[in-house]
Amino acid sequence: MDLGKTFRQPLEATLSYTLWPLLYGLGLYGCYFALSSPHPLAWFNLVYLSLVGAIAALERYMPHEPLWLQDDGETGANLAHTLFTKGLVQIGAGLAATLGMATASAVQPATHPAAGLWPSDWPLFLQVVLGLVVAELGLYVAHRIAHEWPAFWRFHALHHSVERLWVINTGRFHIVDTCFKALLGQVPLYLLGAPLAVFLWISAVTAITGLLTHCNIVLRTGPLDWIFSTPALHRWHHSKVLAEGNRNYGENLVLWDQLFGTYFNPPRRPPADIGIHGRIARGFLAQLVQPFRADGVREIMSETPEHKT
Repeated sequence: MDLGKTFRQPLEATLSYTLWPLLYGLGLYGCYFALSSPHPLAWFNLVYLSLVGAIAALERYMPHEPLWLQDDGETGANLAHTLFTKGLVQIGAGLAATLGMATASAVQPATHPAAGLWPSDWPLFLQVVLGLVVAELGLYVAHRIAHEWPAFWRFHALHHSVERLWVINTGRFHIVDTCFKALLGQVPLYLLGAPLAVFLWISAVTAITGLLTHCNIVLRTGPLDWIFSTPALHRWHHSKVLAEGNRNYGENLVLWDQLFGTYFNPPRRPPADIGIHGRIARGFLAQLVQPFRADGVREIMSETPEHKT
């Protein structure tokens, strides 16, 4: 009898059902500690990197797709995109905090104090939940536009060009794509008068959720798939097939997918063969400039009808 296999199988089965809520809960608790500390940015980055390390180790122990463990030569570019986009986002968050949310101060007087639209008297937890629902609508619209409008797909295609999902390509986004999503996700909250704490929490939740949706771990999320953007749903979203890939646009929640008919979760295994039919340049700098070059756009858009357009 193989005692190692005897003990490993029930352990993996248990972990497959408990890891998503456990990692999600630990990540949010770490964010709570970070945002309550005198140095929130430093602590948040430590929490984020710790979660990345834990997920990377679990991907080796119980991978959803063993083939996705093979190196694709894009790790350096993935890390560069992550550092570049997240660095700019964090600089923006710091400026917003130190300058007193200057953008909000220019537009909120017409909407918040007079109309009292944002429920500032609610507990912060409920404000964050409301903020997530509101922000998700903007993120949903931005994500759907990025898939269905060629002018935006040329930037978003970079994220979908990966041929394997794992924790390191979570942040593989073109900076234009990231800014567009942030704009549509945050402007409604600014106009409604949401406080800075709500923005910070939404950013933290989105960061934690993103790591989990892209992870290559065997995770069974069951009824959570009806509420949250989970790895199972996001693997369908990365399918090459248009009818499968242009679904599940939710960033954190799938509420708007449910309402607008883009929710997709059939009772079969998502495809392991993911990516796009077009061609994405190799290397960080080449990928940044490719969507701005005419020949680069043609390379990205060289798709067949059954694939993303």
